Amino acid sequence: MSDTSRYPCEPLRRLVAELAAAAGVPESDALVLADSLVDADLHGTSTHGVSRLNIYLRRIQRGLIDPKAELRIDAGRPGVLAVDAAGGLGQVQAVKTLERLIPLARQYGVAAATIRRSQHFGALSYYCNLAARQDMVLLAMTNCEPAMSPSGGCEAFFGTNPIAASFPTGKGFPLRIDLATSLVARGNVIAAQKAGRAIPEGWALDPEGNPTTDAAAALAGTVLAMAGHKGAALAMMVELFSGVLSGAAVGGEVGSMYKHMDRPQNVGHFFCLLDVAAFMDVAEFKKRTDGMIDRIKQCRKRPGVDAIIVPGEPEYRKARHNLQHGVAIGGETVAELKTLCEEYGMAFSLQQIG
Repeated sequence: MSDTSRYPCEPLRRLVAELAAAAGVPESDALVLADSLVDADLHGTSTHGVSRLNIYLRRIQRGLIDPKAELRIDAGRPGVLAVDAAGGLGQVQAVKTLERLIPLARQYGVAAATIRRSQHFGALSYYCNLAARQDMVLLAMTNCEPAMSPSGGCEAFFGTNPIAASFPTGKGFPLRIDLATSLVARGNVIAAQKAGRAIPEGWALDPEGNPTTDAAAALAGTVLAMAGHKGAALAMMVELFSGVLSGAAVGGEVGSMYKHMDRPQNVGHFFCLLDVAAFMDVAEFKKRTDGMIDRIKQCRKRPGVDAIIVPGEPEYRKARHNLQHGVAIGGETVAELKTLCEEYGMAFSLQQIG
């Protein structure tokens, strides 16, 4: 496994934004991209963090991502947006879609959007947490490049097809539910391959359908669905909302971010945004949610368990720690950042902490 170094959050965010801008991303959009990537690292989701910047910029260089793409919105019914991301950066187009959904949800109580012709767009919880800060609940889904077989198959068809939602609370952090419908996020397998590590038994099958602990064989084969056929069914649901309903690519049609350097990904996303105030007083909702959290934490604990932790709490603690001690960045990612700085004639200005 490569060594990691810690860097202060704000200078890292600034460097990522400057590199994106150097690649042709408008400054305001570059800031959105940088914030989403650093936020993932800040909360401990490094598989969707700054480590992804290099491939995004390489795809921009090859004309596979349009850094200046204009968001296109088809005329729809009230409270509904059918969005064409036009091959733009996934994070940027998703945030712009959410910004258009918020006033619609304020007006109608619920608003929904499909997004087609997008890219990999990082951690879903980033968008869900943005909504929670507005006292709203965002249910988010996305399809992904093929990584997981349908139940009974050994050929990758579905992506890891995550589902996420964040709920506002009075605890200082949102209840953050963000999970892949696969047994493990494919990013973890990619990270293991990069580091030369084996993966645990039960994560994946090789291309012939045999269990494997070899990360490369797993990437060539398929990761397994969580909860067996139930996870595969959830993956199909996400594919229907994100790929079929949006008009984006479906299953094996979704381009690989790393392998298909000759065609766009055409990823699809689905957002459903609820304004809490349309259902009940926001303060009452937070009081009820906090009460539920308190009751959960008071449940009898299993042997060896010191405290019951709710979703979103570990990431909140991780973010507080990383803000103080710096964001951990892997050696391969640091090397990629330095190479990009050289290519764009910029100084690698980050100062390691400690």
